[in-house]
Amino acid sequence: MNKVALVTGASKGLGVEIVKALIGDGYKVVMTSSSRKGVDLVAGELGLEYDKYRTLALDVRDKSDFENALSFCIEEFGSCELLVNNAAITPTTDVMEITPEEFSEVVDTNLRGTFLGCQVFGKYLAGKNYGRIVNISSLAGQMGGTASGAHYAASKAGIITLTKIFARKLAPLGVTVNSIAPGPIDVPSMSEKLSAQQLEDIVNNAIPVKALSSAKYIADMVVMLARKDAETVTGATWDINGGIYMR
Repeated sequence: MNKVALVTGASKGLGVEIVKALIGDGYKVVMTSSSRKGVDLVAGELGLEYDKYRTLALDVRDKSDFENALSFCIEEFGSCELLVNNAAITPTTDVMEITPEEFSEVVDTNLRGTFLGCQVFGKYLAGKNYGRIVNISSLAGQMGGTASGAHYAASKAGIITLTKIFARKLAPLGVTVNSIAPGPIDVPSMSEKLSAQQLEDIVNNAIPVKALSSAKYIADMVVMLARKDAETVTGATWDINGGIYMR
């Protein structure tokens, strides 16, 4: 079976780990970001062989961009079997200070982007009678968010609901749709946003297992959910949060 994936938000953090895990599992990956320069830089830093990847600028707020990205996958690699909706922006503005413009920007990128990706790729995968979609949600979307902005938390909660709706719609057509809800992750952006003391406080006081979640493990879970024999796993949200949120 051909194994081709498109990953949004592939220029940093978790997106980079997802790309590495998929290529390690035999996928050819179309790496996308709002700027092609970002994913080109990552591909160069990783030393990827060109037959294993392509890069593409993708504005996830634009349906035509997703349609063009799908066409690009087919032109370059012959098909696409997996979409990973990872792109997101994560401002931490206090709820009383969020402007309507900022709210729209976050929701359009995080939630609208996931919706459009599921819609465009979902139709294509349904036509093939096979495919996988993995959406990256967040602990913030389950608990309402404490460190993250209200608009971010709301968008991530919406992703969990969209995952269920698309999963139900596409299940009879051979397509599974799942989401992953990470808590605090050990990625460079964490240390950029928080001081060493703040990180230590989070690990020791907020996380029962007293450790940040591994980006590599989350990426490995994407690979697991994308496997052909994961056909009965759909509509689920997989929690990776160190025990902060248990259900």
